[in-house]
Amino acid sequence: MGWNSWNSFATTLTEAQAIETAKIMAGKLLPFGYDVFTVDIQWYEPGATGYTYRQGAEPAMDGHGRLLPAPNRFPSAVGGRGFRPLADRIHALGLKFGVHLMRGIPRLAYERDLPILGTGYTARDIANPNSVCTWNTDMFGVDMSKAGAQEYYNSVFRLFAEWGVDFVKMDDMSRPYGINWPEIEAAQAAIGASGRPMILSLSPGETDLEWGPHAQQHAQMWRISDDFWDEWKLLKEQFARLAAWNIYRRPGAWPDADMLPLGVLAMGSRKTKFTAEEQQTLMTLWSIARSPLIMGGDLRALDEATLKLLTNREVIAVNQHSRNNVQVSNDGERVVWTAEAADGKSRYLALFNIGDHPRVIEQELKAIGAPRTAKATDLWTGRTGDVDTRISLELRDHQSAFFKLS
Repeated sequence: MGWNSWNSFATTLTEAQAIETAKIMAGKLLPFGYDVFTVDIQWYEPGATGYTYRQGAEPAMDGHGRLLPAPNRFPSAVGGRGFRPLADRIHALGLKFGVHLMRGIPRLAYERDLPILGTGYTARDIANPNSVCTWNTDMFGVDMSKAGAQEYYNSVFRLFAEWGVDFVKMDDMSRPYGINWPEIEAAQAAIGASGRPMILSLSPGETDLEWGPHAQQHAQMWRISDDFWDEWKLLKEQFARLAAWNIYRRPGAWPDADMLPLGVLAMGSRKTKFTAEEQQTLMTLWSIARSPLIMGGDLRALDEATLKLLTNREVIAVNQHSRNNVQVSNDGERVVWTAEAADGKSRYLALFNIGDHPRVIEQELKAIGAPRTAKATDLWTGRTGDVDTRISLELRDHQSAFFKLS
């Protein structure tokens, strides 16, 4: 659970904005469990301007090809301090500190043939200029069959450890997984050698399902889709993906349906396009399927409705502590998920109408392992009522309902 800067700041986050946002996060979201504060892509790019990447931009980096925070955007980083001062500020608020990292080694390090820290090798010894990101020109891939390659990744994550990094969102990794898996293993090995625990989150998707066992072993989170934004079509597509990935979800290994594009987005240019009902459907699906809850909207413009949506303790309990979560049915319009409460005494039931017209959705209680008669508590409204044999209700298009059955 946490916050990430991409949906609201793109590539442009500054130190002042980070501190302002983190203070709001600590005050309003941390009490509910949102504790990972992540600076997304191109924190090393002095001239970053938005959602496009400047081709050939010169990144801030040290003499060993390791990226550094752009000093004009993160002034506390000057003098070789890197992200340590900002991480200390974030930690002092009770939060964890996360950074984004592109796969590979900077192309500029290759051009300058910089030495790999602690070795006799250089960037040109380990870089693979044929391994490139299709949407960003900052890096070349690292050929993990070359001597010095693992040492390069070790040096990067050792620097992160020195800064106090807790979470690394590593990009250009999960797609295509079948080519990039050596660098995924290298990153996890480098974390192990760094002396500091860090969560490894792989991005972007869509990750190939056949690599589920490998992702389980070598990452703690991995994206199951490309960037998720506030469009109903994209939300509807996540239902099938979360169901398909359900077999690979376990404690410490989480299929990631991506950030929550709620509130004010896109560098303050607009509010989320999701309707109120679609926003509730999003939170219900992410919670019953136990996808990470990473808020993407601008916390400086956090309104009461969005805050209420993010901080429902009963819904968060499903996301964080439920078990045996499973999709019961999906006929293309009506979707049903269920899960057990952590104490084993109650069952959760989520009903969704993903069609474009009102639909009646019914679910037999016996078929999901619930008692024949039960008290149903609506997790969003708190209202309760008795149900006998089945739950049946009409939902408007894109609407959902979320119950605890006791």
